[in-house]
Amino acid sequence: MPNALVVAEPGEAASEAVVELDGVLREEGFEVRHAGPSELAMRPDSWPHPDLLLVSASLGLQRMALVSQCFLIDGRVPTIVAFPDGDLGALEECVRGGFDYVTRPFLATLLRSRVNSCWERWQLSTTVEEMAALASLREYERELSIAREIQAGFLPESMPVMDGWEIAAGFRPAKQVAGDFYDIFTIVNGRRLAFVVADVCDKGVGAALFMALIRTLLRHTAEHTGFVAAAGDDLAIAVNGSQNEAALSLPLLSLGAGPLIQAVVGTNRYMARNHLKQGYFATMFFGVLDPQSGDMLYINGGHNPPIVLRADGSQTLLPPTGPAVGILADSSYTLGHIHLAPGDALFAYTDGVVEARNRDHRLYGMPRLLELLGTPGPSAEGLLDSVDSAVRHFVGTAEQSDDITTLALRRTPI
Repeated sequence: MPNALVVAEPGEAASEAVVELDGVLREEGFEVRHAGPSELAMRPDSWPHPDLLLVSASLGLQRMALVSQCFLIDGRVPTIVAFPDGDLGALEECVRGGFDYVTRPFLATLLRSRVNSCWERWQLSTTVEEMAALASLREYERELSIAREIQAGFLPESMPVMDGWEIAAGFRPAKQVAGDFYDIFTIVNGRRLAFVVADVCDKGVGAALFMALIRTLLRHTAEHTGFVAAAGDDLAIAVNGSQNEAALSLPLLSLGAGPLIQAVVGTNRYMARNHLKQGYFATMFFGVLDPQSGDMLYINGGHNPPIVLRADGSQTLLPPTGPAVGILADSSYTLGHIHLAPGDALFAYTDGVVEARNRDHRLYGMPRLLELLGTPGPSAEGLLDSVDSAVRHFVGTAEQSDDITTLALRRTPI
């Protein structure tokens, strides 16, 4: 049975109209309830959602609008009609305000026709709104698809090929676009291999825009920074005015130290000075490898510690050597150093791996990752496949909550 709610102020003028309207509604099969505007305002949740809402025009346009707002919830909109209580001027005001109306005498056929007309117009309006929303959604999806294609263009099309090394990377965004990224390229006339794994805070379009900006700044600076022939004053100044023992003890590595330091420090300074208001920052691991010797310099800017997998089964974590990029313009970054011997591998990743959640909201966690990597894989690609399979199995049917990016370097055994 359809239900109707009649809202009017108590009083003689209103009573006659209300009584007449009540009788016609009941004849038409409506279950009728009555309420005063004050009573309705004090206890809006105590009234069932009406199929038909009839409001006395004497309340005025503003109060009628407030009454109708009480029931514009959950996408269900009642048919709202104004009725006169002796003041046609008040009814005219409500009609000019966009409300439909009925007039006395309240005839059953006229009331039924008016209600049907209101319902049909509402259905038509809803259909038009749904069509517009669908068109807007399709346009949004098209724009997201374009953004995804553009973002994919920022990722390396292929891995560099170097004698004695295996290189592999994985990228699985949680949404159509991601804040994670990886990059791998050569610098210093091909004598050094630079690689980055980074995670811009947040997800979605905003994070993806900053991902593109940070990736471009890092690569452009690293590729166009002149290398230092030997460790000295320039390098010391770049590392916040103090000499760095790792770089100074390995003069050949200083060929890549300058690009590494300038890329991270310069990007951090630019982001902190120009985009601090947007609230985006990035954690990153940036390494520069000498493929001939297996020595590597790195900066870990607040990122999850990459894992060095030794050929003998032991593991070494590479903790942060500085803060995330884009927070403080004068942040300090220290160079780290590691040597990869034949059979050793480096596994870098974003927090989407260790923070993957299953249906029970449990985290995959670092202990599971370290246990999985306890037995080195047969190749860099195999290492990434084993991690991806393990995380997918752990998550199961739960929705992927964060972007997942992985990168592996493996020095092939002699």
